[in-house]
Amino acid sequence: MPRNRTKQTVYSTDKGRHCDNCNRPKTDCACGTRGATNNTVSTGDGIVRIQRQSKGRAGKPVSIITGLNLEAAELKKIAKQLKAKCGVGGTIEQDSIIIQGDNRDTIKSELESRGYTVKLAGG
Repeated sequence: MPRNRTKQTVYSTDKGRHCDNCNRPKTDCACGTRGATNNTVSTGDGIVRIQRQSKGRAGKPVSIITGLNLEAAELKKIAKQLKAKCGVGGTIEQDSIIIQGDNRDTIKSELESRGYTVKLAGG
């Protein structure tokens, strides 16, 4: 004797991704959580950390600054000022500023004069 089975969709890709809260397509989300976590700056613990690293850089040290929690334009502005203060080059990767050479003490004093709480991290 065959069972009565209800027609229930197990998996479908025709509507794309669904919201976790209201189970509607993300484009038609009714609960208001769509995109709530995008384009936000993480708060962190409020401490700027400066780390020295040479791994994967042919033995040449760099100073990595994390924890500034600023928008991209402000991060770029501070990176430019720190590079000029140290007299070296550098770059921005994700939310970190990378300054060439072991300039942790110079960077620490500069950031502390701007009102940040700074810790030297790592080796």
